[in-house]
Amino acid sequence: MTTTCVIMAGGKGERFWPKSRTNLPKQFLNISGSKSMIQQCIDRLELFIPIEQVFVITNELYAELIRAQVPTLPSNNIIIEPVGRNTAPCVGLASIIIEEQYPDSSMIVLPSDHIIKDEEEFINILQTAVEVSRQGKNLVTLGITPTHPETGYGYIESAGLSAQMNNLTINRVNKFVEKPNYEIATAYVEAGNYFWNSGIFVWRTSVLREYIQDLMPEMHDLLETMKIGFTQSDRNAVIRSEFHKMPEQSIDYGIMEKASDIYVIPCTLGWDDVGSWTALERIDDLDENGNVIRGNTLNIDTKRCIIESNGKLIATLGVEDLIIVETDDVTLICKKEKAQEIKSLIKELKLQKLEQYL
Repeated sequence: MTTTCVIMAGGKGERFWPKSRTNLPKQFLNISGSKSMIQQCIDRLELFIPIEQVFVITNELYAELIRAQVPTLPSNNIIIEPVGRNTAPCVGLASIIIEEQYPDSSMIVLPSDHIIKDEEEFINILQTAVEVSRQGKNLVTLGITPTHPETGYGYIESAGLSAQMNNLTINRVNKFVEKPNYEIATAYVEAGNYFWNSGIFVWRTSVLREYIQDLMPEMHDLLETMKIGFTQSDRNAVIRSEFHKMPEQSIDYGIMEKASDIYVIPCTLGWDDVGSWTALERIDDLDENGNVIRGNTLNIDTKRCIIESNGKLIATLGVEDLIIVETDDVTLICKKEKAQEIKSLIKELKLQKLEQYL
């Protein structure tokens, strides 16, 4: 049975503003290392999947960026959404396109903008997840073993050990949990059977389609209409005509929270979703004062700050716990505790019609 992969690459990375911008979002930036995040993602997958079996789903704005950054990716493997409808329609659309080429293949779904340090273990886990997905109608997800109480992630509660495979634990999922407050997140970490939701899923395309039919019938009907249209017209024209009718729904809520036979593989991978600027404290080396320093800076009595210069000298004196980021046209200064709220600046820029800074 063939293994395929779908990389979701349509996000705007707004919490990484002002470096992540509408025309060049986070997944196309070199956040860690000499390659962009999507290039690193594809490099990892090519350790065990041919590039011909890798698909990227994005929007029209980023299709050319993908072609430029991943020239070996077949052009037909770039799936373009005409409008964002969350992850369930995104995954559903990818599944019917993959079914045309690779009937009943195993399908790995993952975001384009994560950092994974232990690539060898990551591949071992994905291969194991594929094996589990081929047994019955199993849906499999990767759960990251939490290292601290994190309020920015959803959690997966496991119901206990179901099996061992390839030296890995396979747990049945009890439930998916929304992002908690700090007190609840602390309780989850102490409980030991809660894992961060990585947003990485593995299933057989045929099984996913059955679940969509049972749990999201409206979306199923639209996908069937598109499948018929693919044989009669240009694929992109059919998608442009039909996709906007899709319900806006996440795959977590639409399928994973309601389906049976869901399993989680606990992972320790050096994983990070780089969701906001504070992620740099986890992936970069800190100086003797706990700072992350990038670029041209002069820092005196500066502690626990994240500072990135794009060329101009950033000089700091006697400051603590700040994020300072300079780009060609924007300088961001905010408290680290407000890192998750940077989207409020995006909202205000839109209200003030300052789209040139987005």
